[in-house]
Amino acid sequence: MSTMTASAYDAVLISPTQLLALQAAEPVVLIDTRDADTYALGHIPGAVNLRETFTYLATSTPQGLQELKDTFAAHLGAIGLSGAETAVFYEDALNSGYGQSCRGYYLLTWLGYPKVKVLNGGYSAWKAAELPISTDAVVPTPAIFPTQLATTDVMLTKEDVIEALGTDTVLLDVRDVDEWIGDSSSPYGKDFAPRKGRLPGAKWLEWYRFMKPSAQGPVFKSPDEVRAECATAGISPADTVYLYCFKGARASNTFLALKQAGFADVRMYFGSWNEWSRDDKLPIESGLPLVKFPKKPALALAA
Repeated sequence: MSTMTASAYDAVLISPTQLLALQAAEPVVLIDTRDADTYALGHIPGAVNLRETFTYLATSTPQGLQELKDTFAAHLGAIGLSGAETAVFYEDALNSGYGQSCRGYYLLTWLGYPKVKVLNGGYSAWKAAELPISTDAVVPTPAIFPTQLATTDVMLTKEDVIEALGTDTVLLDVRDVDEWIGDSSSPYGKDFAPRKGRLPGAKWLEWYRFMKPSAQGPVFKSPDEVRAECATAGISPADTVYLYCFKGARASNTFLALKQAGFADVRMYFGSWNEWSRDDKLPIESGLPLVKFPKKPALALAA
């Protein structure tokens, strides 16, 4: 019999022991998002390897989004997701995989898949709990992914972001600091993308700030801690928040953090800087994002 509570069933983030209980209670497809060589060295027993969860680059044109949908419907069906199973994603550690397990969570949320979870702490937390590991390659039983599901309103196009410029919508950049200040264009190299900078008017919270150390490795901060981090940038749960990073992985990590913290209106520009920077017609801010304080008048000496 399962020992999982009702709240554990509802939560997206689950611990290694909760994952074991879930696997004992219902059909689960466990998805390892790491590269194939790392997967081969050791993984959670029964996990299938789907590296494309992290590597696929998308554009936000109608054709690009349809290709994204078709590609992952094929991949996810091939690893056994029919709609009846719970999909559980994991990576090595939440601060080392650029949010790749959360990218799987975001994609399935967009595709309308009913049951999606992420292993909090990833493979590092599984090993820290001294649970079994395997080097056996898993051959999945293919299924037909449910393409008839209605997509959810979490995906932004380039045009959506253009319309949000200069409005009360919060554009939240969660990239690494070297990208935010315009020193680098991407995690793949300083000049991987043609332009460096950020969206005009964007606020910045580096994606690492939504995690904290634990005995099992980095895990997500609590909802109160996530809200506190957002407050430092003047962002509240009542705001409409548009997230972006370079290709939608780190922003997926933040998407999950904000959703678990009660931010109701959160969407992501999945094309992110990889798409925006390649269109010279689109505006960017460049240079150091420094605050300029007015000079204080000199105090007059008392007579």
